[in-house]
Amino acid sequence: MEMIPVQSSNLAAIGYDTNTEILKVEFLNGTAYEYKNVPQVVFDAFMKAPSHGSYFNREIKNSYPYEKIG
Repeated sequence: MEMIPVQSSNLAAIGYDTNTEILKVEFLNGTAYEYKNVPQVVFDAFMKAPSHGSYFNREIKNSYPYEKIG
């Protein structure tokens, strides 16, 4: 999965697999999580959000099943 670096006070990079609808989020502290069943439209809005961290906390963090990876 290609990871796209982002400018954020908390997030380092974001990746998305359209086939599996898995969103991968890497944090600046080195941890990474995979969020499952995330629609393409949510990923697109995440990438366009003025604040990636705020969008993540509001729309993704507690809305999709996830697992810590790495």
